[in-house]
Amino acid sequence: MSVDKLRKLTPVLLVVATAFAVGACGGAEDTKDAAAGSSGGDGGKTLSLVAFSTPQVVYDEVIPEFEKTPEGEGVGFKTSYGGSGDQSRAVEAGLKADIVHLSLEPDVTRLVDAGLVSGNWQSEAKDGVIADSVVAFAVRAGNPKNIQDWDDLLKPGVEVVTPNPFSSGGAKWNLLAGYGAKGDLGKKPEAGLDYLRSLMTEHVKVQDKSAREALQTFLGGQGDVLLAYENEAITAQKKGEEIDYVVPSSSLLIETPIAVTNDAAPEAKAFLQYLLSEPAQTKFAEWGYRPVDKQVYEANKSRFKQPADGIFTMAELGGWEKLNTELFDPEDGSVAAIEEEAGVSTAS
Repeated sequence: MSVDKLRKLTPVLLVVATAFAVGACGGAEDTKDAAAGSSGGDGGKTLSLVAFSTPQVVYDEVIPEFEKTPEGEGVGFKTSYGGSGDQSRAVEAGLKADIVHLSLEPDVTRLVDAGLVSGNWQSEAKDGVIADSVVAFAVRAGNPKNIQDWDDLLKPGVEVVTPNPFSSGGAKWNLLAGYGAKGDLGKKPEAGLDYLRSLMTEHVKVQDKSAREALQTFLGGQGDVLLAYENEAITAQKKGEEIDYVVPSSSLLIETPIAVTNDAAPEAKAFLQYLLSEPAQTKFAEWGYRPVDKQVYEANKSRFKQPADGIFTMAELGGWEKLNTELFDPEDGSVAAIEEEAGVSTAS
């Protein structure tokens, strides 16, 4: 086999190997049985939940509550948390999943294309979404560098932490928020890309694999600003971390998709319905997510900071199908070119 062919095969082989390692030890980044020490729910069904890294704190509380319901009686869980792109590729490569809760739509689309998730997955939940957030700036306590808006990230001496967009869905949301805010919601794409180029090549010093790892890097003392989900900043504060956070004047609505797989156990849909219930949606709100249930959102609205100039959506920017290719294609995408200039890997 030629060296070139081996190079092309290596990422695929690594994903397959990762999937089987995940299946053997339980998770890509952080995996555990969530049924009070039982993986089988007292002899009943075991559901495999594969999710991106940040909602683990919610599921740690929601799963036990579901198990107390008639629909959840005797149901056990195995959970896996990690970077959204990595999780999606692992499921594609063979990691068992009854339910996937990922950071962004293209990671579910990959599973649709692989025949693992139905093409009408968006008919479930609220258009396929279980919880929302917005892109925020986590800053040091007291905000010593007075970071308030997107331009402040480019001030001399400001160091920014954000995950790698080629492994983390959260990173894609972060960069798209800056791209949209500084590029007139996609109407001035070159202005948006110029902003990202300055940010990524001059100010971002660390790019971890997942949003959770990036948070730990920031909490460990690196960087002045962390680009993050608003819920991650709220969760950190709730856990006693001495950080503040700012929502910039214009931010992007983060819609996190959820789907049951084609061969999922029947209990998976019951769990999905429970996630849309008032108690579960309230748990999401308590950990900083914006509930998709309107009544629960209104009851918890005071928990969230509202951008002065509003929140825009992926639909307004042009949609995932368009932008995921134009910006994040590993070989031809505009962000891939910026990452190459910054000396950062775009390998999946």
